[in-house]
Amino acid sequence: MLLAAQPANAQITNKKALTIGGYGEVAMTRNFYNDSPYIYAKPDNYKDAPGHGRFDIPRATIFIGYDFGKGWTMQSEIEFEHTGTGAAIEREYEEAGEFEHEIEKGGEVEMEQFWIQKSFMDQLNVRVGHIVVPVGGLNNAHEPMNFFTVYRPEGEYTIMPSTWHDTGISIWGQAGDWRYEALMVAGLDAFMFNTDNFIKNGAGSPYEFKVANTYGFAGRIDNSSIKDLRLSLSGWYGNSMHNTYPNDLRGEGMKYDQCRGTVLIGSFDFAYKTARLTVRGNADYATLGDAADISKAKAVRAANDSPYSKEPVGRAAYAFGLEAGYDIIPWFNIKDKTQKLYVFGRGEAYNPYIPADGQTSATYTEKVRMAFGFNWIPIPQIAVKCEYSKRFLKSGYIDEPSVSLGIVYMGFFN
Repeated sequence: MLLAAQPANAQITNKKALTIGGYGEVAMTRNFYNDSPYIYAKPDNYKDAPGHGRFDIPRATIFIGYDFGKGWTMQSEIEFEHTGTGAAIEREYEEAGEFEHEIEKGGEVEMEQFWIQKSFMDQLNVRVGHIVVPVGGLNNAHEPMNFFTVYRPEGEYTIMPSTWHDTGISIWGQAGDWRYEALMVAGLDAFMFNTDNFIKNGAGSPYEFKVANTYGFAGRIDNSSIKDLRLSLSGWYGNSMHNTYPNDLRGEGMKYDQCRGTVLIGSFDFAYKTARLTVRGNADYATLGDAADISKAKAVRAANDSPYSKEPVGRAAYAFGLEAGYDIIPWFNIKDKTQKLYVFGRGEAYNPYIPADGQTSATYTEKVRMAFGFNWIPIPQIAVKCEYSKRFLKSGYIDEPSVSLGIVYMGFFN
């Protein structure tokens, strides 16, 4: 039996001893712009260059949950990205005073969740293990039935880890129309930050273990007092410098000893859903202390043949997004009431690199993206997605239009 899916932060046991579920995405895109790594450094050379197409399996996941009884439960999530095979190729370019960084990322297999939970009451639950960090609208609800676009909403996906998951402890609960969650997990690694993605890669590790010299603290509050509307606030605080291995830039007399790299994130997101209308939005702003010093330290570390890049990271980043979809199936007098056909539009503005004083500019990172299309949902667990989108860049760069088609599923098998 295939059941409709639940939000990312829900427990998937459904009062059965064992629950298995998951989601998957298949996507095809035709990009009407060139894929040269120099397209931002020398845009005039690529105005008439040919575009490119891509087929992809962005991700396929397997959830396994078990209810041991007496309030003890377990949940795990294994994710295969881009079919789970291949190699990662990383290239770095510096042209005309601007940095362009390209990562051709092969497939990988990740353990995105593995935690054990003790539930004392609805208002108090404790999770320990590898946990989703629900900062922002996307990390809270990252499954493909929770957004209209073929790929994940681009702004939040660009500037923050997605899906953000790390090891630590979480305390959460639900009381009436309020839900809260507070987490302490391993800190971010400033040497994984970069120009194009701000702190996105900071939750990862180039090693087989996760360094935890520093810790991060996250929180989220959701309210559903108003009918059909959820309002949410979330945030993050933690130092990111000296959270690497070997930790050889820390110590008395060391140049970067007092560099902390404090990351602060504030986020608001909401979802409004009626029988035919769905509207979702997010507003995120993040800052990084000591950005200029971190960028210099990264260059020093990169010169010593470390697995880190020398790319600078900015002092701040932002992402704003809004999407709305309306079900037009009732216009066609179709008897099958489980079907839906959403016509949707989405707008986003984001920038992963706002430089500190004295840092190199990279104005190509400031982007506005518009998308419109449809989602056909023949049954509640399946969606066929189609969209036209266009990124609008600053004057002097080439705008980036594309057409994408995808099919996704999301559900639990009991």
